[in-house]
Amino acid sequence: MPTKKKPQGTPSPERRGELLATAAEVFAAQGYNATTVRRIADEAGMLAGSLYYHFDSKESMLDEILSTFLGELWEGYDAVLDARLGPRETIEALVTESFREIDRHRAAVAIYQKEARHLAAQPRFQYLVDSQEKFEKAWLGTLERGVAGGTFRADLDIRLTYRFVRDTVWVAASWYRPGGQHSPEEIARQYLSMVLDGIALRG
Repeated sequence: MPTKKKPQGTPSPERRGELLATAAEVFAAQGYNATTVRRIADEAGMLAGSLYYHFDSKESMLDEILSTFLGELWEGYDAVLDARLGPRETIEALVTESFREIDRHRAAVAIYQKEARHLAAQPRFQYLVDSQEKFEKAWLGTLERGVAGGTFRADLDIRLTYRFVRDTVWVAASWYRPGGQHSPEEIARQYLSMVLDGIALRG
């Protein structure tokens, strides 16, 4: 006698998190537009129809992946900015927090870098524009404060410096793998040493 299937209950947060992590890896590797719901379901070991039990569309999955990443990023950034540290200490803390987020959300960072520009044109993803503006303001403001206070060189091109540090840090998502030889804090320390003190031997 065949057994009756148990009725499905509310999807568990753990299972939802696992599916989002799988989707993030696929989006990061293949690109959002090239990824199908079927491909995500295959990677998750389930039927495509079953994935719709958890999410109504791949757009909803992408939205949750990016909003979760940015929510955690700003929790860390806001804590740093609220601490009102000196300019150098603020830069050090922001870079360290950035590498911690790459460690936690490497795939989401890669998706953000590839997809944010065209996604930002959609009303659903307006928060990407808001986040970018807030991000730029935080970094530029810290650099300006450092120049004005004599912590950083007076001849520093603030916007060029911001772009250099931003790109230098976030491109690490393309090669970083959690659990590797170096912790995110150690990588941040090495990057900061190069950015703030240079690589030439000082006499």
